[in-house]
Amino acid sequence: MNKRRWIFGTAAVAALTASGLFAFSSFTATPARSAEAPRPVIVVLGDSLSAEYGLAQDTGWVALLRKRLAEQRIDYSVANASISGDTTSGGRARMPELMARLKPSIVVVELGANDALRGVPLATTQDNLRTIIEQAQQGHAKVVLVGMYVPSNYGQAYTQRFHAMYTTLAHELNARLVPFLLAGIENKPDMFQSDQMHPTQQAQPALLDNVWPVLAPLLRRK
Repeated sequence: MNKRRWIFGTAAVAALTASGLFAFSSFTATPARSAEAPRPVIVVLGDSLSAEYGLAQDTGWVALLRKRLAEQRIDYSVANASISGDTTSGGRARMPELMARLKPSIVVVELGANDALRGVPLATTQDNLRTIIEQAQQGHAKVVLVGMYVPSNYGQAYTQRFHAMYTTLAHELNARLVPFLLAGIENKPDMFQSDQMHPTQQAQPALLDNVWPVLAPLLRRK
């Protein structure tokens, strides 16, 4: 995949399993509605890359998104519904409750990497992502789909099919696409924690900058 690859190999996958991508954690959410001034809600439905795995609280890219919205006086609430280790099946199961409770205007979907690491059939991952997107759209939310790559040791054919899945779904379902969450840091080992899987705190602004150009046009501004 040349530059566009997620730099980890078999050893890192083993370290991942042992050290935490599959460890579940709870998520925190800002209030969906304020009695004084109701605000539209952005829900981020992701895995450890969005759940601040290995980071100090409120230093991940989702927390930085909240700060950027406040700085630019864009009045949205952000609910981080990301769980370390989550798969597309987990996200699909949680979507009805999230949609009913938070009633988001925008859903950012950052899932799929753990499916590959667990050997979930690609067709199952694609079906789950399709359902998540459709559930969001049925609730009148716009969708930002965040693309990922998988390790090169999975084979070139699989890695290409995996990444192309995101493009296909975004095109078919009229969702906005972030091509690759880790673009720009994927070949910089110093931007990753010791497992070479999870970005460091220093890398979080780059992740937000990859999402922002796709998300920003969907935001209502006063």
